[in-house]
Amino acid sequence: MERIGLVAGGGVLPKEFIRSARERGDEVIVFAAKDMASAELNNLVKKIYWLDIGQYTQFMFLLLTNRIKRLAFLGKINKDVIFDKARYDEKSAKIMSRLKDKKDYSIMNEGAKRLGMIGVEVIDTTAYLAHLLPERGVLGKVLPDEQVKSDIEFGYDIAKKIAGMDIGQTIVVKDTSVVAVEAMEGTDPTIERASGIAGEGCVMVKVSRPHQDMRWDIPTVGPETMKRLTENGYKALAIESGKMYLLEKDEFLKLADAAGIAVVVL
Repeated sequence: MERIGLVAGGGVLPKEFIRSARERGDEVIVFAAKDMASAELNNLVKKIYWLDIGQYTQFMFLLLTNRIKRLAFLGKINKDVIFDKARYDEKSAKIMSRLKDKKDYSIMNEGAKRLGMIGVEVIDTTAYLAHLLPERGVLGKVLPDEQVKSDIEFGYDIAKKIAGMDIGQTIVVKDTSVVAVEAMEGTDPTIERASGIAGEGCVMVKVSRPHQDMRWDIPTVGPETMKRLTENGYKALAIESGKMYLLEKDEFLKLADAAGIAVVVL
C-alpha cells in the first residue's frame, strides 16, 4: 500500500482519483480547497484537511507530518484566486510577488520546485485515470456535417496556439469564424458568451496545451459541459485524445445524442 496526497479542487475528478487509488490498495490523504472542493470528499477518505488556497506554510507542514512523498493535483481551482490576496499567508504572498508572471504553468512549476525541496514528487495522474482518456473518432450517434468538420479543422489550430500561449484551452467557432476565446473566466462562461454573440449552431473546440504537463490542469469535459452546450444550442464539440479527461462517458453521450450534438475526438 502506498500513501498519496491529493490536492482537490472542484468537480468529479478528485472522487474518481480516490476510487481508482483505493482499487489499487493505496491510501489517499486529501488537501481540499475551501469553497471549491466537494463536501462529499469528507465521506470518501479517512483523513482530509480543508485549506484556503495560499496557506503555503500550513500545507507544507501537513505534507511533512503526514509523510507524503507523492502528490496529485486534480479538480477545478477558480483562477480568480490569484487576485484574492486575503487568502495568502506571508510566504505565499512573497513567492507570488517574485514570479515573472501569473500564468498557470509559472505558478505550478514554482510549486513543484518547492515541493521537490522537501522530497515531494508531483505525479502524472493518468497512471490512475487512464480509463478517462477518450480515443480518437466520433463518439455517440450524431455525425458531424461538412460545416462542422470545417469549423473543427479551422478551430483546432487556433485553439492550439491559444493554449500554447497559456491563455485558455477552449475556443468557440461558427461558420469558420472565431466567436469566443476562453481566458481566466473558464469554459462555461465562454460557452454562454459565444451563444449570446452568434446564437445557435456554434462548435466548441477544447484542446490540451502543445506540451501538456499531465501533472496538472488537464482539460476535462463531462455531463455538466454537455448540459451547458445543450442549453445554448451548440452543434458540436471537438476534444483531444490522450491528453484530456472525459467524465461519466455514458451519461455524457446520452445527453449529446438527445440534443443532436456531434462529439469528435481528434
